[in-house]
Amino acid sequence: MIDGGRFSISGRTKAFGYAIAGLAYVFKTAHAIWIQSAIAACAIAVGFYLHISASDWRWIALAIALVWTTEIMNTAVESVCDALHPEHHPLIGKAKDAAAGAVLMAGIGAVIIGIFTFWPYVF
Repeated sequence: MIDGGRFSISGRTKAFGYAIAGLAYVFKTAHAIWIQSAIAACAIAVGFYLHISASDWRWIALAIALVWTTEIMNTAVESVCDALHPEHHPLIGKAKDAAAGAVLMAGIGAVIIGIFTFWPYVF
């Protein structure tokens, strides 16, 4: 805990720095987030091209945030599992598989959101 649990600007600044370091770690180590970022960039480009509405932008932003958040949590779970039990263990494998499954579900949800959002503009 930063600053013994008391609120301080310096503590919040440090916490923000730790969060940025965490994101940097994910982008360095989780190559799947590169692909997810490229897909997000494509969705954003298509949204601009199709001039989607503000309410549709909210759905696209939510889908992108959901996928990135689950990927970040997946990386956190994998890191903790590797630290606790570096060699193969069936339960560690199940935890990692479940975390990866969460990313898959978020991705499927994002694709569904994308279809429902862009379909009326294309057809």
